[in-house]
Amino acid sequence: MKSLQQLFGALALSTALMSPSNAQTLTRVEPENWWVGMQEPTVQLMIHGERIAELQPRLHHAGVTLQRVTRGDSPNYLFLDLTLDAQARPGTVELRFERAGRPVLTHGYPLLARAPGSAQRQGLGPQDAIYLIVPDRFAKGGTAGDSAQGLREGLNRGAPGGRHGGDLAGMRQHLNYVAAMGFTQIWPTPLTENDAASYSYHGYASTDFYKIDPRLGSREDYLALAREARAKGMGLIQDIVLNHIGANHWWMRDPPTRDWVNQWPGYTETNHARTTLQDPYASASDRRRFADGWFSTNMPDLNQRQPLLANYLVQMTIWWVEMAGLSGLRTDTYSYSDKDFLAHWSQRLLQEYPRLFMVGEEWSPHPAIVAYWQRGKRNHDGYVSQMPGMMDFPLHGALLAALNESDGHDSGFTKLYEALAHDFVYPDPARLVLFPGNHDTPRIHSLLNQDLTLYKMAMAYIATTRRIPQFFYGDEVLLQSPRQRDDGAVRGDFPGGWPGDAVNAFTGAGLSPAQREAQDFMRQLLNWRKQSRAVHEGGLMQFAPMQGVYVFFRYLPGDAKAAKVMVVLNKNSTDTPLDTRRFAEMLSPSSVGTDVLTGARHELGQTLSVPARAALVLEVR
Repeated sequence: MKSLQQLFGALALSTALMSPSNAQTLTRVEPENWWVGMQEPTVQLMIHGERIAELQPRLHHAGVTLQRVTRGDSPNYLFLDLTLDAQARPGTVELRFERAGRPVLTHGYPLLARAPGSAQRQGLGPQDAIYLIVPDRFAKGGTAGDSAQGLREGLNRGAPGGRHGGDLAGMRQHLNYVAAMGFTQIWPTPLTENDAASYSYHGYASTDFYKIDPRLGSREDYLALAREARAKGMGLIQDIVLNHIGANHWWMRDPPTRDWVNQWPGYTETNHARTTLQDPYASASDRRRFADGWFSTNMPDLNQRQPLLANYLVQMTIWWVEMAGLSGLRTDTYSYSDKDFLAHWSQRLLQEYPRLFMVGEEWSPHPAIVAYWQRGKRNHDGYVSQMPGMMDFPLHGALLAALNESDGHDSGFTKLYEALAHDFVYPDPARLVLFPGNHDTPRIHSLLNQDLTLYKMAMAYIATTRRIPQFFYGDEVLLQSPRQRDDGAVRGDFPGGWPGDAVNAFTGAGLSPAQREAQDFMRQLLNWRKQSRAVHEGGLMQFAPMQGVYVFFRYLPGDAKAAKVMVVLNKNSTDTPLDTRRFAEMLSPSSVGTDVLTGARHELGQTLSVPARAALVLEVR
């Protein structure tokens, strides 16, 4: 089998011009290759080169037909629709570009064979636990980021918003740590090139969708990360940004069409009014400003109503899934993109990968707004979404309130209980992703006033409720941040990720007793979670909070012999007796619970003594 280097060497087959006086070259062909055997038989190539639109493309290849040629507003683009029929085989398609019937240049386009089982890949699900990493802040394992390599921003570890030098090599070197902690999926923030003068480390303003940022490593480094993670039983999630690009994206120097980016008479920022898309009373102008306004002066807003751009974004996403063998996609600023495009984009991904998991970011505290975007929702306006999962910001907010507030009829644990009761609005609540925090929110331990007992309650809840849990790198060792949003501080360096670090969370050296306790707690909890069918597949029954204690069960309906999971959260400052007869629907007089962290056995017939300010996770038989 050919190596990737050999396969992509075909891209260099573009020849010098046959007439020096008419020198023309191809600067880009995207996607750089495609695969035979896809469900959708057509691939659209974006060809970029000076005055390339003046030329007439041709090809003659068994099983491949040049179906259509489209020219944009710029003379430097051609869009070629290639149809691959059932006879198409892996190999190199020779594209010829002619003027007046005479060949001017040629390009070899690679068609590859798909990996076995690619279409049937099993995406992540409730059985998984996600580890979110900001690569620049996790670990430095190589020298890729030591210079800007022609890019605008170099290293400055002393600046909270600067590039600190974490890279793909660092992530690869510490995969054993991630796996040993019990995580089964890795979600790095975007890794594609972000060529900005400042704040380029976060990755959300891409300047080249097909290029890994060289300060993080190479494409081969990324593909190696995916392979090595799979070998250790972990999947890889790619963070995709469909809504916007970076201001220095190469398109901005030469847009393919005049409507490639949403334009306004003057700079117009989005109003972030997410509810306008569902609000029956919203003005059209507010809806337009939300969807078409720019995210910032450095993030031009893409116009997904432009069919060539829409197809580009669909194919770019499929290309990365196929190339890297991804198990999932996380889509940034999901609802800001054109909503009809989003339905098409997700439908096309599921057409190729029916079991791929995708999750969208809709940063709203309202379950009805988040539910609008999940596949299977019958919406009031007839909109049909195809997105399997969404980030659960409503339950995230309720969890923080539950742990920070005193308990009452409408406060504390009651907010958490009632928030979960809103699961009736979701088509599939088990496919929502719940988290203690992420790269945009203050650190969970700081928000809980550095109270280790509340931290454990939060982590136990997230790991056991009917959701897919996602955790943020460093939370397992109690990294801190201001309680208000401060991106540079929130995305602090992982201890031990850099040579000379005084504290090393990978080895445990220098951790405080509280940090060690938190790390051990998370390691035990997540490794137990891997084998709990009740958590992966089960239903949920919750009981209204009483006297500072909240109880819920995970169970397998119809399987009386299977172990149940009983979760007890106690915020009281003293040990609390719990009358377990209240839970007769889940417990029998002979039920026994085993603490999944300590192994301690608890008779559950009538009374359970719950330790003060504690989270109990019991496996019940």
